[in-house]
Amino acid sequence: MMLQKVIRKYLFALVCVAALIIPGAHAQETTESGEVYPLWPGTQYDPAIPTHQQVLGYAPGEKISSHSDMLRYMEALTQAAPDRMQLHEYARSWEDRKLIYVVIANPENLKNLPALERDMQGLSDPRKTDISKADALIKSLPATVWLGYGVHGDEISSTDAAMMTAYHLLAARNSPEVDQILANVVTFIDPMQNPDGRTRFINHYETSRGLLPDSSRLSVEQNQAWPGGRANHYMFDMNRDWFAMTQPETIGRVEQMQRYLPLVVVDLHEMSGNQSYYFAPPAMPLNPHLAPSQGKSMELIGRNNAKWFDTFGFDYFTREVFDAFYPGYGDGWPTYYGGVSMTYEQGSSRGLVFHREDGTDLHYRDTVRHHFVASLSTAEAAAQNRQELLQDFYNYRKSAIREGQTEKVRSYILPGRRDKAATTKLAGLLTRQGVEVLQADKSFKVCGASYPSDSYIINTAQPAKRLIRTLMDEDVSMNPDFLKEQERRRTKDYPAEIYDVTAWSLPLMYNVESIVCDKTVKENFPRATAALFTPATLSDDKATVAYLAPWGQATSARLLTHALRQGLTVKSNDKAFTAQGKRYPAGSLIFEVLHNPEDLPRRLNSIAQLTGAEIHGVNSSWVTDGPNFGSDNVTRMIAPKVAIVWDEPTSPYSAGNTRFVIERQFDYPVTNIRTEQLRSGDLSRYQVLILPTSWGSYQDSLGKGGAENLKAWVKRGGTLIAMGTALRYVSDPDVGLLSTHRENNYQADEIDDVSPAENGRIKGTLLTSAQDLHQATTPAQESPDYVPGVLVKAKTDGDHWLAAGLAPSLNILVGGSDIYSPLRRDAGHNVVYFQGPDDLLASGYLWEENRRQLAYKPFLMVEAQGRGHVIGFTQDPTTRAYLDGLNISLINAIFRGASHSQPLR
Repeated sequence: MMLQKVIRKYLFALVCVAALIIPGAHAQETTESGEVYPLWPGTQYDPAIPTHQQVLGYAPGEKISSHSDMLRYMEALTQAAPDRMQLHEYARSWEDRKLIYVVIANPENLKNLPALERDMQGLSDPRKTDISKADALIKSLPATVWLGYGVHGDEISSTDAAMMTAYHLLAARNSPEVDQILANVVTFIDPMQNPDGRTRFINHYETSRGLLPDSSRLSVEQNQAWPGGRANHYMFDMNRDWFAMTQPETIGRVEQMQRYLPLVVVDLHEMSGNQSYYFAPPAMPLNPHLAPSQGKSMELIGRNNAKWFDTFGFDYFTREVFDAFYPGYGDGWPTYYGGVSMTYEQGSSRGLVFHREDGTDLHYRDTVRHHFVASLSTAEAAAQNRQELLQDFYNYRKSAIREGQTEKVRSYILPGRRDKAATTKLAGLLTRQGVEVLQADKSFKVCGASYPSDSYIINTAQPAKRLIRTLMDEDVSMNPDFLKEQERRRTKDYPAEIYDVTAWSLPLMYNVESIVCDKTVKENFPRATAALFTPATLSDDKATVAYLAPWGQATSARLLTHALRQGLTVKSNDKAFTAQGKRYPAGSLIFEVLHNPEDLPRRLNSIAQLTGAEIHGVNSSWVTDGPNFGSDNVTRMIAPKVAIVWDEPTSPYSAGNTRFVIERQFDYPVTNIRTEQLRSGDLSRYQVLILPTSWGSYQDSLGKGGAENLKAWVKRGGTLIAMGTALRYVSDPDVGLLSTHRENNYQADEIDDVSPAENGRIKGTLLTSAQDLHQATTPAQESPDYVPGVLVKAKTDGDHWLAAGLAPSLNILVGGSDIYSPLRRDAGHNVVYFQGPDDLLASGYLWEENRRQLAYKPFLMVEAQGRGHVIGFTQDPTTRAYLDGLNISLINAIFRGASHSQPLR
């Protein structure tokens, strides 16, 4: 055995020497044992291009490459071939890691990259580029392919495949496929979209591994500790963030893609290790705003992938899962500027080897190679169909303009009368995604109504029309046959095939006024900027009594958090009042001059510039109606110490997204507390504690001691906020923190209890129809059917202090199967409750039974416990941080909740 190893090492050394001597015969990557790692069989490689092994010390797939290894290798490739590869940094993650993309092309195309950007921008706007100019560009331009890898940090194979793809494109010498790609394609490679999540995964894996890679699905290697590596620093699933654009990784990536508008975009993922490989065409349902040419191109690229997978003997499947309906995916959002975007999914080894249910082992090196082959195949398909892809892109943009001129929806008007701050943010968000948004510099009239200056206008007769309709329409319809099939499956208790939410209308989620008009606004208004808020200034820096800030917008909420962090004294009213002729809603902020530092005007002016908050000075405390500043209906706001439960059983998404909203959207610090600390830890330092949505059982994690600790803390003046499925815990009779109850599925006809008798038999029955069979198999007690995600309408009880500043009507994203009973009036208040069945649904597809049962049930509840309060959100208000219309309800729960409790101060 020892002799064999010596001979193997000697032969390996000879091969390495030969590779350096013989031009064009550079050896392929080899493993530690000397085995040749197959890249593309039969290909010779340029020895001037450094291999994975030469730079990093291991072959592709032999180790899970870290962020630093990836950067080191991409930099080495760039140095080796600067005429064919460029490296660009496009953002930094929350943990300050570089996000990069590389561009690979032949020397001429790489040198002409600025011209490519200019020409793609020209081709993207048929209003400026007529058919003859477009034809010239289509004949001369290369195709563009954007390959994105590793948006989920624990989907590990794609990053190593990205490095392999870059090497192969630069080093392959006798490859007709590569020659064709370099001649016809500019390839953009984004090798690691989520470096923070990947680093978290690698830390877990490297600290868990032993002498040999362990393939057992029970091993620690195969079971990540909470929160896992899938999400980024703030626990966002960034494959749902593309149009929400909340995270720096997404913001930077979208900005770069807006420059080049790549024709083909692929997002490379992983799925269960027991599955093979998925590529497009996608499953149903399809978004109705997709163009037929895009579906045709997906099929064309899929067939090319199939050709190579058949050649190499790789298993794959298509169409069965991963639909093309929701626009927030990496394979969705690029579609709506005219790209052909797709997801590829590789069964994951979640380590170096995974033992499958069929008894075979899946090796990491194989998962890397599958993604590598799919990447090259995609670029090859783009090269073979360069002109057709460019023509389809131009036609897509041209037909979008035509549709915007002829369809019933010609424009959207955003007056900003309900929430100016949210409206401004929405306009800026759309502008950042390539939508042309106008801002009126004077009042105007259209569709029989008058609108004020500063209103935003979005005419649909523009190249981004399909993105506009997808994001701005109240509802995007699903295929009727698909919905019919889901209803059929539901009758048999099979899960729905809807992959994500069915509703995402931005005006509804932001709760802003959006008027649809069947006429184009023709005034020559200036283009809106991409700013998400408008800096403000103090209206009067010489006020002698107080400064007042109307409540109800994100700008005033950020004013509150900044003021509290600076130690300013702030009061807030529970009822509306009128001062010096101006109406101030409940929740408005009062800064009394004599109770604050002498430089109060300077501080408030600085905060207004930073937040955009509206602040007015008054020289008298006299009000013409409503409570005076010294009334019992005016509360001094405290600066609460806020904690959030971290670790199992919480949902990482809910915990992270909630923390993000508080810290990054409202600039207020949050302390993370591990769940086990709640069992007996001293919580007296905190005034607010948030229980996020849970994926497991808080009862099991906290036990009796935790429940008693929480109840004692609340009664001493704490404010406990429970979200989503966390209400299962606080409403548990054994916990007794909130007097609501989770409901079973409503049954019009009571189901008989058919429990077996002592002899194991039950009463005999006669079944005379399939309906009888369905009735007989219905459990006596079951949850309502699971809702994939819809937007529903809710009403606000404006008289309660927790509803201060909330709009009379809110839009709530409802998902899951939990429905809660209202609080009795002697127990607490149902501050926000769902509307009646006929008015409930705002957007999406909701099962009829759920529609009826959700009606008039609570969304936001509050119950006093001793000196404190328990506040319950029956649905998570911070999902994906894109429900801006619900943010004030969360801020009220934290700051008004803490100030209306009576903790010892």
